[in-house]
Amino acid sequence: MTVTEAAAARENARLQQHMDRDREDLADDERGPAEVAELERITQLLAATGGVYDPETDAVVQDELATDRRAAEAEQQRLQEQQQLAARADELAALARAGRLDQSVETRPGDEAARDFLLHRGNYHPVVDGWLAQALADCSGHYADPAARADALGSLPAAVQAHAALLAALARTGAPAADGELEFAGRLAQADPEATDALAAWLEHSLAPTKLAEAGEAGAR
Repeated sequence: MTVTEAAAARENARLQQHMDRDREDLADDERGPAEVAELERITQLLAATGGVYDPETDAVVQDELATDRRAAEAEQQRLQEQQQLAARADELAALARAGRLDQSVETRPGDEAARDFLLHRGNYHPVVDGWLAQALADCSGHYADPAARADALGSLPAAVQAHAALLAALARTGAPAADGELEFAGRLAQADPEATDALAAWLEHSLAPTKLAEAGEAGAR
């Protein structure tokens, strides 16, 4: 398209827009004004540069195409991440149903989001909360990373955090616990997270003098 052809196309677009101005079905249609504006821009571009219009050398068009590509790539990445999240949620739900979601299954980054996904999808299993709380208390799986533990405190519900705090405090007593023996900790946390946190803090405070005494005895020896 030459500058002459661009100018002619612009005038035709303006004429069409004028003819359509009283059509109610086109009252909110922005395509006509957008076409006129684009042809005006191309006409001015060709008037300044001469030659024949080529979209591949038009910086505005190339920027728009690049923006579209980035948006498409971002959407593709979002869909892939959503698929991965759904797959992990399905895996955790299946393990929970089979009674195999225990500490032999390590937590991974994103498991907090998988928990939320199950909750919103309507097939959440409470065993997942206990599994996350135990891993958080043990600093196992991806919770071995302090940054991951800090992130969990901002994304996991108060009941899960309180459950983890109580399990950690109970573990510091040194008393061995058989499988299922500390199941009450989860029930307490679900019923009253604040009281559970208070109990965990009390245990920690009560254990502190004992730990200091043990350390002193070890140093004396």
